Amino acid sequence: MTEAAAIPHRDLCTDCGLSRTADPRRCGRACQFIHPRYDRLETQVHGRARNPDQEDELFFGPYRRMLQAAMNTPRDGAQWTGITTRIGERLLETGQVDAVLTMTADPQDRWRPQPMLVTRAEDMARCRGMRMGYAPLLAHLEPALAQGYRRLAVIGLPCQIYALRAIEPELDLDALHVIGTPCSDNTTTEHFHEFLALLADRPETVTYLEFRADYHVELRFEDGRVQTIPFLKLPISKLPRDFFPLTCQTCVDYTNVLADITVGYMAGRGEQWLVVRNEKGEALLDLLGDEVRTAPCTSAGKRQGPVKGFMKNTERAAGGLPLRGMPDWARPLAAFLMPRIGPRGLEFARARVEMKAVETVLHLRRAQPGRMKHMIPDHVWQLVKPYELEPRPGERGT
Repeated sequence: MTEAAAIPHRDLCTDCGLSRTADPRRCGRACQFIHPRYDRLETQVHGRARNPDQEDELFFGPYRRMLQAAMNTPRDGAQWTGITTRIGERLLETGQVDAVLTMTADPQDRWRPQPMLVTRAEDMARCRGMRMGYAPLLAHLEPALAQGYRRLAVIGLPCQIYALRAIEPELDLDALHVIGTPCSDNTTTEHFHEFLALLADRPETVTYLEFRADYHVELRFEDGRVQTIPFLKLPISKLPRDFFPLTCQTCVDYTNVLADITVGYMAGRGEQWLVVRNEKGEALLDLLGDEVRTAPCTSAGKRQGPVKGFMKNTERAAGGLPLRGMPDWARPLAAFLMPRIGPRGLEFARARVEMKAVETVLHLRRAQPGRMKHMIPDHVWQLVKPYELEPRPGERGT
């Protein structure tokens, strides 16, 4: 199907692309926003489900090891240093895959994601950098199979990878390698342009944006300028109430637990964060050889205070964006202190996962209470329990 084809209407849809395929009915059993089955799919992919008694698996899902990492020679145009796209390049260079299904930029808008089936290693350079918005990645699976590509790599967001893993057994592929990127919140490309307009006088000249683990947003401009803005000084209150859709406010898979390897930044302390989840993930990292440097992840600070503050603001917002209750005079002080005494490294990543869990419960309770027993996995209730957020009758599945 073409991207212009009609999409079956559903709420809570991020347009992963499955609804655009020949059998859109698969969404009913493959969508994480309908009835996710993480235990079953984690076992299918990794050979076992997460161990909730192992603290970090409760937060991040099954893994073999977690690392802080960076390419020794950063790639031009990469969001960080280029680990994700370099893995794709190496898979093509070594002939392990026929194609890599990933995202590139729309020719008319550098921020709008556009699915791309890459068959030449040199074309992975076109896929570097961040996009903001929704694009039907999985709609390109059928065209790939029709062209005879039986060995694929897919680079995608959690909602895309969940659906991919759910239908993987019926794809009859000879090989599938999955590189996942975390996703905290997404929005439409149009809303993202509104956000840029609040941050810069000439938003069309912004070439790079990143929410860094040091509590700052970094902007880069066409003329080479770099600007950093503390999180607490962002104009969040000026954004429209629907800036983040309910799907992103209720997503329970920030860390992309069904990927073979997750490549993010939250626990990287200025570098990238790798979650190597299974044997395939180890092999993907090995492809980089001495091109990449790694180190153990570290952790510092305490997350409980920021998570409690986030929960209170989310409760007060009653469906809008979290409120900023801090007075203006205190924000510069807090912006100075948070990178120094707030949660850092793995503790920062744990805090973000707990915030997403809290957000899921509160927003579903407000907007879609009937879905809670189906959409909220047991491990999410375990994550929010320390914050006295308990399931009410009928909210927890059996």
